[in-house]
Amino acid sequence: MAEHKVFSMSFASIYPHYVNKVEKKGRTKDDLDKVLRWVTGYSQEQLDSQIDKKIDCRTFIEEAPLNPDRTLIKGVVCGVRVEEVEDPLMRELRYMDKVVDELARGKKMESILRKPE
Repeated sequence: MAEHKVFSMSFASIYPHYVNKVEKKGRTKDDLDKVLRWVTGYSQEQLDSQIDKKIDCRTFIEEAPLNPDRTLIKGVVCGVRVEEVEDPLMRELRYMDKVVDELARGKKMESILRKPE
């Protein structure tokens, strides 16, 4: 099966779309970076560096120290339940999409940044 084209896209090309999406809904780039740092485990410096290097999405995820609590993210993105996505790399990208969607919808930061009970 052919690899999904998003894996080879640079994260730097996707990031401005995330920024635009959340800013249109009254959230900030800082809010976006906070949720992305939470999911990926990157520091702000590491996140900025990965964007500046224009690495592909595969490398962006594979090099991330990934927050173990990201697996608490549940719900639907693009008509697909994120917790049921079989491809591990695609699931990680869907986790990011889901928290960005929640941020854009005005969900409170405390509920986006899930914690185990």
